[in-house]
Amino acid sequence: MRLQNKTAIVTGAGSGFGAGIARKFAAEGARVMAADINADAAAAIAVEIGGVACTVDVGNAKSVQAMAKQALESLGHVDIIVNNAGVTHLPAPMETISESDFDRVFNVNCKSVYLIAQAFITHMKSRKSGAILNVASTAGVSPRPNLNWYNASKGWMNTATKTMAVELAPSGIRVNALNPVAGETPLLASFMGEDTPERRAQFLSTIPLGRFSTPEDMGNAASFLCSDEASMITGVCMEVDGGRCI
Repeated sequence: MRLQNKTAIVTGAGSGFGAGIARKFAAEGARVMAADINADAAAAIAVEIGGVACTVDVGNAKSVQAMAKQALESLGHVDIIVNNAGVTHLPAPMETISESDFDRVFNVNCKSVYLIAQAFITHMKSRKSGAILNVASTAGVSPRPNLNWYNASKGWMNTATKTMAVELAPSGIRVNALNPVAGETPLLASFMGEDTPERRAQFLSTIPLGRFSTPEDMGNAASFLCSDEASMITGVCMEVDGGRCI
């Protein structure tokens, strides 16, 4: 029960890695707010883990502020924030990606981290403690062609993690990131272009351990980094990728 008596917000908790992280946090004793743009998905996870559901558009300032208000009212305080919500564009040459797709990727993957920091950092500073975990991607460490602006958004998240960590450390706030390889999530087909046995085999051949990241893998890594066991760890961008980035 490494998160006993902790409170946590997990964005994008309605499915995929976010759901895995929310489940693991609850199993480790945390009181979890499952936040997602899909209200039904957030509610389902919240019921399953005995948590709190929140409908949020993480790229919208008013929506994030409403989430912060609900979190403080329902949880009392916030110990942990997991910035997991993310989107991608379909694989294509960089010059062909539409401006609307570009804006969507950077709103959800990057601007959300800024908006959530605005909404919660003052609260965490007042408590002189907190753990923030950003879910980036191996795409931000070892970029692949035709996912250019998604790659860039995740590289941004890794750099943001380090600059947040060094600035917030004197306030007792730790900031780390996870860099998963693709997994069995709603984004998998988008990453590969199409979900076929041939495309899966091609992708898996680049992962030394021979499998995708799972929500359980992410939950295990996240629960450690957000626990007091990792109290000396900040600014780390941990690869959960089966050796993909070696």
